[in-house]
Amino acid sequence: MIISKNIRQAYSEVDEFLEQLDDIHKNQIPEKLRKVFKNEKDNTYIKHINCSIPISEQNLKEETLGIIALLNLQYWCKYEEEKKKLLEKYSENERIYQEKLKEKYNPDNLFKRKQEKITNEQNDKTQIIQYKESLIIKLFKKIKSFLN
Repeated sequence: MIISKNIRQAYSEVDEFLEQLDDIHKNQIPEKLRKVFKNEKDNTYIKHINCSIPISEQNLKEETLGIIALLNLQYWCKYEEEKKKLLEKYSENERIYQEKLKEKYNPDNLFKRKQEKITNEQNDKTQIIQYKESLIIKLFKKIKSFLN
């Protein structure tokens, strides 16, 4: 299986995150899974996680946050009620995300925006341009009017 560079970097961040945990929480995750993070991580990518700063402010990759959320749901949540609340929150977040995508990439809106752009470009091209007569043409018309 080929793992992208982005996922390998996320594994590096997850591995660093797991190293920051105490042994109780770290050991709740299967050793085989921890080895996957350690073996498949990008060794050149180093992300220092500071325990005194909230995780939301650490500029972690989206994939990292997703993996940590999954680990939380699978291994650290002890009560079914807590898991249920998390699943509801994840579902709500996914629904909001899908609505934003639908709004952004709605085919009707894409065509409307394109049509508006074409209309604006056409209006710019078809504007009336008033040309001023040159001095020679004005002089020629004056001479012609005297002759008539």
